[in-house]
Amino acid sequence: MHVPIPTPNWFAILALVSWPLVSIYFYCSRPVVRATLWTILAARLLLPVGTTFKFEMVPLVDKSSIPNLCALIGCMIVTGRRLRLGNNFGVTEVLIASSLVCPVFTSLLNGDPIVVGGTILPGVGLYDGLSALLSQFITLVPFFLGRQFLRNPKDLQPLLETLALAGLLYSVPLLFEIRFSPQLHYWLYGYAPSDFIQEMREDGGFRPMVFMGHGLIACFFAMTAVVASTALWRMKIRVLCFNAGGLTAYLGTVLVFCKSGAALVYGLVLVPLVRWTKPGLQVRAAMCFAFLALLYPGMRMADVFPTQTILQIARAVNEPRAHSLEFRFDQEDELLQRASQRPWFGWGRFGRNRVFKEDWQGIGVDTSVTDGEWIVTFGQFGLVGFLAEFGLLAFPIYRAAKALRQIGSFREAISLGALALIIAINMIDLLPNSAIDPWTWLLAGVLLGCSETVLSRKRTQMTLPNFVLQPGT
Repeated sequence: MHVPIPTPNWFAILALVSWPLVSIYFYCSRPVVRATLWTILAARLLLPVGTTFKFEMVPLVDKSSIPNLCALIGCMIVTGRRLRLGNNFGVTEVLIASSLVCPVFTSLLNGDPIVVGGTILPGVGLYDGLSALLSQFITLVPFFLGRQFLRNPKDLQPLLETLALAGLLYSVPLLFEIRFSPQLHYWLYGYAPSDFIQEMREDGGFRPMVFMGHGLIACFFAMTAVVASTALWRMKIRVLCFNAGGLTAYLGTVLVFCKSGAALVYGLVLVPLVRWTKPGLQVRAAMCFAFLALLYPGMRMADVFPTQTILQIARAVNEPRAHSLEFRFDQEDELLQRASQRPWFGWGRFGRNRVFKEDWQGIGVDTSVTDGEWIVTFGQFGLVGFLAEFGLLAFPIYRAAKALRQIGSFREAISLGALALIIAINMIDLLPNSAIDPWTWLLAGVLLGCSETVLSRKRTQMTLPNFVLQPGT
């Protein structure tokens, strides 16, 4: 049963409104690359979940939008450059335009109210479409910043160092909640962002969530920190005074203690790839993961995805988790049937994409449980919205595959492969979960920007005139 989120205390509000001051400190004390990384990542790790402000015609002001706007202003002021939404017209620009414009078309096509029993969901219109467009722009700000301001391949190493260091620092509250239960968000901000029972494990103990809203999100972050540390280990780079190999072992142990099966499986797949395989194989594996995520809705609609086989394997491993997985598949089937009624641009926001059924009193009751980001996006904004969102995550991986053939530095190649794997496995995780956040968009933008820089340098070298300087010239 869902527990309503209580009113946040004064410290939760203070934490949000003071984040611009924190970002000012970052940009005054650090290079623009590291300042941007910490402005967005630290907000993800520390700010309260669910504390929001709402102004007329303005999207929710929360732990996602505030650091995004702070980083945008900081990058423009420090560098003296304006934000560009695109470079030369290409696939990325088409995906960006689709992502921004799709909500407007969706709203214009959903002016009809939805009536189920005594429940009425009003239609949406141009006002809601423009609001959704603005919200989508703020969401994509980290992608734009990563592509424009963190596009030097040398920026990849600081990114991995920041992620590994953040994992090291965050391991302290993670281990605390593993031992004493996830209470830090409640103690500090006055409320629990999710049901406590979800973090209790069947075999005893707890899954930590700290300030990230849910244990699955915190465990996925821990996994990415292990992968980043593994890449630094292979490049023989120390993190502060710590050997990266020892740090990888420590963070891997923390990940095991987190008791998240999915995050542990991701780590078991990605860590050996990053540590012992060539960057080319890493990027090819990332491309396969991304391709699977893009195909998943079509496979589910055509009923060719092996759900029964997966459930049989899950039952052999853990019966309770198999029931949970089966429930998710059943919910996806209902939501997918609903989404297929308006497949191109979806039903719009405000719950219109969800399944309502009449109860014994004739009242329309929301019976949906939307776990996966893909089904939420597909239901709200249709196939166009899904391809725009997941395409913006996938396309940098395919650009990285092309750039990797032309990159000259071994360290940059390792960093590129590790980053591509992190983004790709995040896409896979977005099928059962909805853990997309500003940090993910920043990583995708950085990967795309660095890949474009490598490719543009190669084109510049190919177009330079080939002449020989004579003595005395």
